[in-house]
Amino acid sequence: MPVFEPVDERPPEWTRRHLLGLQALSAAEITCILDHAARMRDRFASGERKLTSLAGVVVGNLFFEASTRTRTSFSLAAKRLSADTVDFTASGSSLSKGESFTDTALTIEAMGVSMMVVRHSSSGAPELLSRRLQASILNAGDGTHEHPTQGLLDIFTIREQRGRIDGLTVALVGDILHSRVARSNIWGLTKLGARVIACGPATLVPPQIRKLGVEVSHSLDDILGEVDCINLLRVQFERQRGAFFPSISEYAHLYGMNGDRLRKAKQDVLILAPGPINRGVEITPDVADGPHSVILDQVSNGLAIRMACLDLLNRVRGAETAA
Repeated sequence: MPVFEPVDERPPEWTRRHLLGLQALSAAEITCILDHAARMRDRFASGERKLTSLAGVVVGNLFFEASTRTRTSFSLAAKRLSADTVDFTASGSSLSKGESFTDTALTIEAMGVSMMVVRHSSSGAPELLSRRLQASILNAGDGTHEHPTQGLLDIFTIREQRGRIDGLTVALVGDILHSRVARSNIWGLTKLGARVIACGPATLVPPQIRKLGVEVSHSLDDILGEVDCINLLRVQFERQRGAFFPSISEYAHLYGMNGDRLRKAKQDVLILAPGPINRGVEITPDVADGPHSVILDQVSNGLAIRMACLDLLNRVRGAETAA
């Protein structure tokens, strides 16, 4: 397998050594990541399979919550940049013996880990580590706060399909209340000039979400004709502590994307879903596998986004170390 040199020097728009969320990023910084991901994707599309950007760097994947797509994507992204990886799971670790979350991370850092990809059920956990550790921290999802790389890959997918974000109308449909993906999408999309509509049952769309610059609708059917992209969020059953709608079948009836609703939407509407998708709940199989769906494109683009994020953070970390 051929090994190739890094894509380029660190873009001047990027100066951060941690990626904790999209709320703190400027439109220029978000665009910087998207552009860097596009360069990564194009290099690999031309046949290149390995870069040397992270050669000699150890990346720790600290997942305190279950994950398949995100964890696998980050692991592969690090390896394609020539990094060594260390995988950590909470089950069977010293956490069960009473060790604290921070002490566990400090112990792993002491083994030579320079960058940590962190997923945790508590909002703010990655930020806590960024203040206690020397390693660069990349948030892979924290509680109901943010999931920045998922938001970035969703936005990247839309931009690749439509050529722009500015001026588009994007609907985020479903469990807005518990969704960290929704929050990252909102921050990123609005900063890049999109109109965002949060749509779902009144119990799952907090009224204060309007303060983030989005519109609210409780009827998917009412907005179908005006949206360019529909991002179907998974119902977060594992984070809910109550009954937010009468039944799964009623939710699917009112908010599930099916063939009938697709025919009422714009002819070129994009259908996205962060996954894992619940077929027959948020989306029917014919729509998930149909020509409007870019769900698998999201998965592929996630690899480019995560490579770009790891590469940019490492360049800043390396420059600080050299200084």
